[in-house]
Amino acid sequence: MEEKEEIRKIQFTGKSSYIVSLPKQWILELGLKQGDQVRMKRKDSSTLEIHPSKFETRSEKEEATIEISDEETSSIVRKLISLYFLGYKIINIKSKTGRLDPNQRNTIKKSVKKMLMGSEIISDSNTGITIQVLVNLLDLSINGAFKRMFNLAISMSNDSILAMSENNLEIAQEVINTDDEVDRFGFYIIRQLEIAIQNEYMLKEMGFKNARDCLGYRLIVKNIERTGDHAVLIANDIIEFKNPIKKEIVEKIQEMHKFALSVLDDSCVALFIENYTLAEKTIVKAREITKYEKKVKDVSKSLKDDEEIYRIRRIMENISRVSEYASDIAEIVLNMNIEKLLKKTA
Repeated sequence: MEEKEEIRKIQFTGKSSYIVSLPKQWILELGLKQGDQVRMKRKDSSTLEIHPSKFETRSEKEEATIEISDEETSSIVRKLISLYFLGYKIINIKSKTGRLDPNQRNTIKKSVKKMLMGSEIISDSNTGITIQVLVNLLDLSINGAFKRMFNLAISMSNDSILAMSENNLEIAQEVINTDDEVDRFGFYIIRQLEIAIQNEYMLKEMGFKNARDCLGYRLIVKNIERTGDHAVLIANDIIEFKNPIKKEIVEKIQEMHKFALSVLDDSCVALFIENYTLAEKTIVKAREITKYEKKVKDVSKSLKDDEEIYRIRRIMENISRVSEYASDIAEIVLNMNIEKLLKKTA
């Protein structure tokens, strides 16, 4: 939205107060009226902010209730996640027949624990379950949550390659277990983005210039989630096949993986510092993954076992995807920062 500016005089009234009038057009555009409250904040030595209080109350929706049939199980989770994304603070789940079966109750409880960050079950009975989202919108910023999510995904990816190099089934299983934590951060960020898109006040509080950037961030979060998913696929391969991979092949895979993560790191640095040039360089750099793919293929030529050839090919594919996601993130960063570049050249 275009920023507007007006100059108004400060006037003295009574014995201890100063007043300043607000433009009528602004009041009409914001849907305010006489008697509405505004919140005033002094940010530093030279800045005052005024925020309409009614926008803050719209940031989260209060309560939602859904009724489910006896046949529903997996669909309950989808409905629960959707309501979480929409920003409800209280979610009631009830049965259409008056009683939830034990399987439904367990599914709901596991979903809250594994997927919905900041949520707790405050009421649990065979007639229904009530979930409350306790986390404050600004307790954990989107950038803060994203950095934690990113670090977890990177850790998972590194551990999956470590598990491969050592043929360590315990580390591989830990990678699989960590995936839920990455998803929790992803769901939390998407919830915040949904709220920000609907509320201009929250949009600014969360540090976004416009609603379009929220869409870009959502796509970026999805790419980080997929990075974790590919680490899980590598870990599953180790657990499924159990046989170690030849040392010389492992070394080339490690080189390829290190490069892919360096590209992903560059793309996220470009995101945080809003650097168009770095994003461009990252896209070009990502194409170099083919050089590392060739090195792995060259040392794998002597393999005779079809199963082992298939495993190497699949691990390579999972690593290559990480480089592709890094390039996708860099593309989004370009779109988010192109206007800044135009201002420099204008």
